[in-house]
Amino acid sequence: METRLINLIQFQTLIASKAVRCVLAAPGKTLVDFGLRRAHGSEAGLLAARAAYLAGFTGTSNVQAGSAFAIPIFGTMAHAYIMAHDDELAAFRGFALSQPDNVVLLIDTYDTLAAVDKVISLARELATKNIAIKAVRIDSGDLASLATEVRHKLDQAGFPQIGIFASGDLDEYALRRFQREAIPIDGYGVGTKLTTSSDAPYLNCAYKLQEYAGLPRRKVSSGKQTWPGSKQVYRQRDSDGVLVEYILTTKGDVREGEPLLQPVMRQGKRLSPHESLPSIRMRVVEELASLPSPIKALETPVSFEVEISEALQRLTAETNRRLGLN
Repeated sequence: METRLINLIQFQTLIASKAVRCVLAAPGKTLVDFGLRRAHGSEAGLLAARAAYLAGFTGTSNVQAGSAFAIPIFGTMAHAYIMAHDDELAAFRGFALSQPDNVVLLIDTYDTLAAVDKVISLARELATKNIAIKAVRIDSGDLASLATEVRHKLDQAGFPQIGIFASGDLDEYALRRFQREAIPIDGYGVGTKLTTSSDAPYLNCAYKLQEYAGLPRRKVSSGKQTWPGSKQVYRQRDSDGVLVEYILTTKGDVREGEPLLQPVMRQGKRLSPHESLPSIRMRVVEELASLPSPIKALETPVSFEVEISEALQRLTAETNRRLGLN
């Protein structure tokens, strides 16, 4: 049980944290999980799609995640499709006619700017058939400069409604740079660095016995000491609802604030139904709004010190005496 619980909790927490950083870096943008092909196995890709969606991503390219969790599915077209045609414009046309409600054209297979001219020509042609091109996608090169030039070409041709979607080894730092420089990109596909959490590839979770047969237990080895007994964590906010501090205490030591630990299973049975993904997504939005700005910084974020209550410190001293650890 310990191994599987840690496996599920640490990985999805890790990916959700990475995804939240992307959401904070690019507010209001369409963010799509593109990470399945880089994931460490199909289950990892599936759970990463779920975690990213809960953290605020718009959707995923993972069809199984759409089926399993009702996550919105997004997709464009493959370079292989373009390369299977001798003529790039013919590839664009064939795709648009076969997918008239989702025309997003990949324009960087050959010459990105030359492809835009073909898109403009096709957009005029398709207008006579009441088919609209939703967006173009750029997957390589200098995304900032290419997006700027592509936007200029589309606007000049009278197609400001055609969006620009970018992908290619993106992370929260790239998204923040594009945001600060007002690069005209409407949405992003974030894959490799999200699904592998490349700069922080693991979360050091622990699962330790805290109480057994009605008695507090604790581990005291160097660097891995635990606080004993059943506990509660209280989250305290200021008058504006902004998070101020956490207090870790014993289960029976009632404090002001919001108690965070709630039982979800007893005697092998769930105590309440699964919370829906939309409900969790809304809770994430609310919790993010309650965080002080310094905590949400991408570099050198400020972290909270958790207050250890006197009640828990007393219980620890009593447990040490009982176990002969003093």
